[in-house]
Amino acid sequence: MRRFLILAALATLASSIGGAHAQQAQRVQVGVLECRGGASVGFIVGSVTHLGCVLRAEGMPEDRYVATIRKVGLDLGITQESALAWGVFAPVARLGPGGLSGDYVGAQGSATLGVGVGGNMLVGGSANSIALQPLSVQGQVGVSIAAGLESLELRPGR
Repeated sequence: MRRFLILAALATLASSIGGAHAQQAQRVQVGVLECRGGASVGFIVGSVTHLGCVLRAEGMPEDRYVATIRKVGLDLGITQESALAWGVFAPVARLGPGGLSGDYVGAQGSATLGVGVGGNMLVGGSANSIALQPLSVQGQVGVSIAAGLESLELRPGR
Protein backbone atom coordinates (compact mmCIF):
# COMPACT_ATOMS: atom_id res chain seq x y z
CA MET A 1 0.00 0.00 0.00
CA ARG A 2 2.79 2.43 0.92
CA ARG A 3 4.57 1.71 -2.40
CA PHE A 4 1.31 2.46 -4.26
CA LEU A 5 0.96 5.80 -2.43
CA ILE A 6 4.55 6.74 -3.28
CA LEU A 7 4.08 5.85 -6.97
CA ALA A 8 0.78 7.74 -7.09
CA ALA A 9 2.41 10.78 -5.50
CA LEU A 10 5.28 10.67 -8.02
CA ALA A 11 2.87 10.42 -10.95
CA THR A 12 0.74 13.27 -9.62
CA LEU A 13 3.83 15.36 -8.95
CA ALA A 14 5.15 14.86 -12.48
CA SER A 15 1.85 15.75 -14.13
CA SER A 16 1.25 18.68 -11.78
CA ILE A 17 4.67 20.20 -12.34
CA GLY A 18 4.34 19.83 -16.10
CA GLY A 19 0.90 21.40 -16.10
CA ALA A 20 1.97 24.08 -13.66
CA HIS A 21 4.91 25.10 -15.82
CA ALA A 22 2.71 25.39 -18.91
CA GLN A 23 0.07 27.42 -17.06
CA GLN A 24 2.39 29.62 -14.93
CA ALA A 25 2.03 32.57 -17.32
CA GLN A 26 -1.74 32.45 -16.79
CA ARG A 27 -1.47 32.73 -12.98
CA VAL A 28 -1.41 35.86 -10.84
CA GLN A 29 -0.22 36.23 -7.28
CA VAL A 30 -3.24 36.23 -4.99
CA GLY A 31 -1.48 36.69 -1.66
CA VAL A 32 0.68 34.89 0.90
CA LEU A 33 -0.20 31.72 2.82
CA GLU A 34 1.44 31.69 6.27
CA CYS A 35 1.45 28.54 8.40
CA ARG A 36 2.67 27.82 11.93
CA GLY A 37 2.86 24.59 13.86
CA GLY A 38 4.21 22.97 16.98
CA ALA A 39 6.52 20.05 17.60
CA SER A 40 7.18 17.41 14.95
CA VAL A 41 9.06 14.11 15.00
CA GLY A 42 10.50 12.58 11.81
CA PHE A 43 10.47 8.77 11.51
CA ILE A 44 13.18 8.11 8.86
CA VAL A 45 10.69 7.28 6.08
CA GLY A 46 8.18 10.04 6.71
CA SER A 47 6.25 12.29 9.05
CA VAL A 48 2.92 14.04 9.58
CA THR A 49 2.67 17.65 10.78
CA HIS A 50 -0.43 19.72 11.59
CA LEU A 51 -0.38 23.51 11.11
CA GLY A 52 -2.66 26.50 11.42
CA CYS A 53 -2.59 28.73 8.31
CA VAL A 54 -3.91 32.06 7.13
CA LEU A 55 -4.11 33.45 3.58
CA ARG A 56 -3.30 37.15 3.56
CA ALA A 57 -4.49 38.92 0.41
CA GLU A 58 -4.61 42.68 -0.10
CA GLY A 59 -8.10 44.10 0.31
CA MET A 60 -9.54 40.78 1.56
CA PRO A 61 -10.27 39.50 5.08
CA GLU A 62 -7.90 36.83 6.42
CA ASP A 63 -8.87 33.35 5.23
CA ARG A 64 -7.93 30.64 7.78
CA TYR A 65 -7.03 27.01 7.07
CA VAL A 66 -5.98 23.85 8.88
CA ALA A 67 -3.07 22.12 7.14
CA THR A 68 -1.76 18.56 7.31
CA ILE A 69 1.67 17.98 5.79
CA ARG A 70 2.76 14.43 5.02
CA LYS A 71 6.35 13.72 4.00
CA VAL A 72 7.67 10.54 2.38
CA GLY A 73 11.42 10.10 2.09
CA LEU A 74 14.26 10.88 4.47
CA ASP A 75 12.86 12.67 7.51
CA LEU A 76 14.86 12.27 10.68
CA GLY A 77 14.85 14.48 13.77
CA ILE A 78 12.75 16.55 16.14
CA THR A 79 11.60 20.14 15.68
CA GLN A 80 10.00 22.32 18.35
CA GLU A 81 8.10 24.61 16.01
CA SER A 82 7.76 25.44 12.32
CA ALA A 83 6.75 28.46 10.27
CA LEU A 84 6.18 28.38 6.50
CA ALA A 85 5.15 31.02 3.97
CA TRP A 86 4.21 30.54 0.32
CA GLY A 87 3.36 32.99 -2.42
CA VAL A 88 -0.04 31.86 -3.74
CA PHE A 89 -0.56 31.93 -7.53
CA ALA A 90 -4.00 31.24 -9.06
CA PRO A 91 -5.74 31.70 -12.42
CA VAL A 92 -7.82 34.56 -10.90
CA ALA A 93 -6.75 37.61 -8.88
CA ARG A 94 -9.14 36.91 -5.97
CA LEU A 95 -10.20 33.67 -4.29
CA GLY A 96 -13.35 33.30 -2.25
CA PRO A 97 -13.36 32.03 1.34
CA GLY A 98 -11.92 28.51 1.42
CA GLY A 99 -10.63 28.89 -2.14
CA LEU A 100 -7.29 27.24 -1.31
CA SER A 101 -8.93 24.11 0.11
CA GLY A 102 -7.63 20.98 -1.50
CA ASP A 103 -4.65 18.70 -1.86
CA TYR A 104 -1.20 19.78 -3.03
CA VAL A 105 1.90 17.71 -3.85
CA GLY A 106 5.53 18.49 -4.51
CA ALA A 107 9.16 18.07 -3.56
CA GLN A 108 10.63 19.13 -0.22
CA GLY A 109 13.99 19.54 1.50
CA SER A 110 15.15 21.04 4.80
CA ALA A 111 17.97 20.97 7.34
CA THR A 112 17.90 22.15 10.95
CA LEU A 113 20.54 22.40 13.65
CA GLY A 114 19.18 24.89 16.16
CA VAL A 115 17.44 27.16 13.64
CA GLY A 116 16.99 25.76 10.13
CA VAL A 117 15.58 26.50 6.70
CA GLY A 118 13.91 24.53 3.93
CA GLY A 119 12.03 24.77 0.68
CA ASN A 120 8.93 23.22 -0.89
CA MET A 121 7.40 23.31 -4.35
CA LEU A 122 3.69 22.45 -4.28
CA VAL A 123 0.90 22.42 -6.88
CA GLY A 124 -2.75 21.49 -6.37
CA GLY A 125 -6.08 22.89 -5.26
CA SER A 126 -8.98 23.12 -7.65
CA ALA A 127 -8.02 21.08 -10.77
CA ASN A 128 -4.31 21.61 -9.94
CA SER A 129 -4.80 25.28 -10.87
CA ILE A 130 -3.13 26.80 -7.78
CA ALA A 131 0.61 26.94 -7.20
CA LEU A 132 2.17 27.58 -3.82
CA GLN A 133 5.27 29.55 -4.76
CA PRO A 134 8.03 27.27 -5.98
CA LEU A 135 10.44 27.30 -3.04
CA SER A 136 8.52 28.48 -0.04
CA VAL A 137 10.30 29.87 2.99
CA GLN A 138 10.38 27.50 5.95
CA GLY A 139 11.89 28.16 9.36
CA GLN A 140 12.06 25.69 12.20
CA VAL A 141 13.78 25.16 15.54
CA GLY A 142 15.26 21.77 16.48
CA VAL A 143 17.50 19.10 14.96
CA SER A 144 16.41 17.43 11.72
CA ILE A 145 17.12 16.67 8.08
CA ALA A 146 14.45 15.91 5.48
CA ALA A 147 14.19 15.39 1.72
CA GLY A 148 11.57 13.72 -0.45
CA LEU A 149 7.97 14.09 -1.51
CA GLU A 150 5.46 16.17 0.38
CA SER A 151 1.70 16.43 0.32
CA LEU A 152 -0.26 19.29 1.84
CA GLU A 153 -3.96 19.06 2.65
CA LEU A 154 -5.66 22.42 3.26
CA ARG A 155 -9.12 22.58 4.83
CA PRO A 156 -11.11 25.64 5.95
CA GLY A 157 -10.25 26.58 9.55
CA ARG A 158 -11.28 28.98 12.29
